[in-house]
Amino acid sequence: MPRSLLVVLLSFLCCAFAQAQTGETLRPVTVGYYEFPPYSWTGRDGQPRGSVLALTERLLRHAGYRGVYRSLPGARVYAGLQDGSVQLWPGAGGKAELAGHTLEARNHFGEINLALYYRPDTPPPQIPRDLAGRGIILISGYSYWKQVNDMLGDPALGLLTHRTSTHSAALEMLLRKRGDFLIDYQSPVEQARKELGIEPLPFTVLQHLKLRLIASRHSPGSAELLESLDRAYEELQASGADLDLQ
Repeated sequence: MPRSLLVVLLSFLCCAFAQAQTGETLRPVTVGYYEFPPYSWTGRDGQPRGSVLALTERLLRHAGYRGVYRSLPGARVYAGLQDGSVQLWPGAGGKAELAGHTLEARNHFGEINLALYYRPDTPPPQIPRDLAGRGIILISGYSYWKQVNDMLGDPALGLLTHRTSTHSAALEMLLRKRGDFLIDYQSPVEQARKELGIEPLPFTVLQHLKLRLIASRHSPGSAELLESLDRAYEELQASGADLDLQ
């Protein structure tokens, strides 16, 4: 074997070994997420994808951890945070069912909107008055915040709820008049709308929600983990790193 080729091969093996050793020394963190494109989803190869998960992994690596990612329905993500089997969730804080079970990072890394969509032939509704007795399309497995949950459960409004499993199906239900309104998150709706070739739909924003890292109180070292991730975010931000979600 030529000496130059041997040197290159040895260098490659040394780098590979060093990377493997580094990966082994990083502390694993179980990260729960649910299918929420374009922020988080599972690719056809079974691997986690999305800008929120990429940023989460970047912060974990900077802080000396590595993520072990689990795609779960929303209710199971919350149950995991409640019992410590999910250590970390990149999501929106303030969930009533997580009160007392979680710690929230001081930094937020983006915002999402929860919106009420309606057809172009529907006049803009006065909320909640004009929703009374109407059909509301919801995504199965999603839960909302107190303000919206109270409205959905208000017996005086008598809302009729229809659930479906995907954002694309929800849009098609709305356009086919199998419901009068759709409550869904703006980013995944926009992605689904473009994939279906549908013109933009009118909507009213119900809530603005900040995205941040949320750790389970029931997992050992959760406060230390969250503080390390907050420091990682601040250090990367101070260095000029692009931390915007794409």
